[in-house]
Amino acid sequence: MELHQLQYFVAVAEERNFTRAAERLHVAQPGVSAQIRRLERELGQELLDRSGRAVRLTEVGAAVLPYARAALAAVDGARAAVDELTGLLRGHVAVGTVTSHHVDLPGLLAEFHEAHPAVDITLSEATSDALMEDLRTGRLDAAIVSVGSDTPAGLEIIVVDDQPLVAAVGPDHELAVHSVISLDTLRGRPLISLPRGTGLRTRLDEACAAAGFTPEIAFEASKPEVLAQLAARGLGTAILPGVAAEASAGRLRTVRIDPPALRGRLVFAWRADGPRSPAARALIDRARAMLHDAP
Repeated sequence: MELHQLQYFVAVAEERNFTRAAERLHVAQPGVSAQIRRLERELGQELLDRSGRAVRLTEVGAAVLPYARAALAAVDGARAAVDELTGLLRGHVAVGTVTSHHVDLPGLLAEFHEAHPAVDITLSEATSDALMEDLRTGRLDAAIVSVGSDTPAGLEIIVVDDQPLVAAVGPDHELAVHSVISLDTLRGRPLISLPRGTGLRTRLDEACAAAGFTPEIAFEASKPEVLAQLAARGLGTAILPGVAAEASAGRLRTVRIDPPALRGRLVFAWRADGPRSPAARALIDRARAMLHDAP
């Protein structure tokens, strides 16, 4: 049993796909398949169910996965111990981010790279729900995500922005004459929102469910500026962070929602039990120094 076989197995288990796992590991896909087959022959059991479109863990594979992760973590820990003693910071940090925000993430990563050029950095985009799951499972070391008023379980955060969520409509829309409406006013109206899994959409869905209705989503887009454009064309009521609505003030009328007042927070997040590598700890320390809690 070799460490790279365990690494390949963990990658396929997490990606649920051989091709994506190979891309993540920067190796050829046939090599990944061959090495996992060798591992299965050595253990005498299949670890992966390859019969469906998505690769799934077998019962044996699910039992082996925690031990494979622990073995890889132990090796990383040994390397980290040597690096700390020699004063060299190297390794890899994986960072995630939601698509649209005003945090100077490129600046943060550039400063970190300048200070620690031997550390490899990867950056990926996804929804807040997906990013938080990747933080909890260890696929990411840190991420910029959107959350509600409560700190998500298993994570620590630095709040970098705290915004009201507002309704935004074109100047000829019937709601344009109002400065404030209740959430119930949106019942049955065509709404324009970010997709499921985003922090804003989660806040909207949760608030509507508490009010006893399901929001009628007429259009979805992944960027707030596109939502604003759709609303300006009279296609419905966009649910936007206040700052995004203000950026389109010339084309849209902003209507406050209250009760209940909806808010969304943008945060820099990492696992509550702490980063697993010195490189990740250094990145989080730099983020703490660069970012600050919103009032």
